[in-house]
Amino acid sequence: MSPEIVSYDERMQKTIEVVKSNFAAVRAGRANAGVLDRITVEYYGAPTPLNQVANIGSPDPRTLTIQPYDMSLLKAIEKAIQTSDLGINPQNDGRVIRLAFPQLTEERRKDLTKQVRKYGEEGKVALRNIRRDAMDDIKKKTKKSELTEDDQKKLEKELQDMTDKRCKDIDDLTAKKEKELMAV
Repeated sequence: MSPEIVSYDERMQKTIEVVKSNFAAVRAGRANAGVLDRITVEYYGAPTPLNQVANIGSPDPRTLTIQPYDMSLLKAIEKAIQTSDLGINPQNDGRVIRLAFPQLTEERRKDLTKQVRKYGEEGKVALRNIRRDAMDDIKKKTKKSELTEDDQKKLEKELQDMTDKRCKDIDDLTAKKEKELMAV
């Protein structure tokens, strides 16, 4: 890989990591602590990720338990889960919050599949924006005579190939997540 585009490759890889984390937050009918990654709780005046203020466990495939390190946070955690887009009602027994994940309906599976496709498309748009930025930089360098036109064409082709490969990676991740969601 040419040194001129290494930083853009790193940015594209980070974009794929963001897409993966977005996919992990989409619940697929079984308990997955990743669905709680985006939930924050007000702790000492600062929004703090849930996994930093509580122990999260999965006693069975359809249940998550949340046990806060500070019991005064139980109500705040319960409220944060209720206001999130999880669609699950937390059960608070005074020590532990339980989240029971019901079986997904066919309609809900289709909605989640649409959400996954949206995340995948947003990732591909981000990749294309990175490619556009790189192309602009390459053209500026050519104008300043830092690169020859042959080098410019070579870099543009390498950049396009890299973008195509990363877009295919996102398509593969999307297809895998859709298959996971639609599995009964």
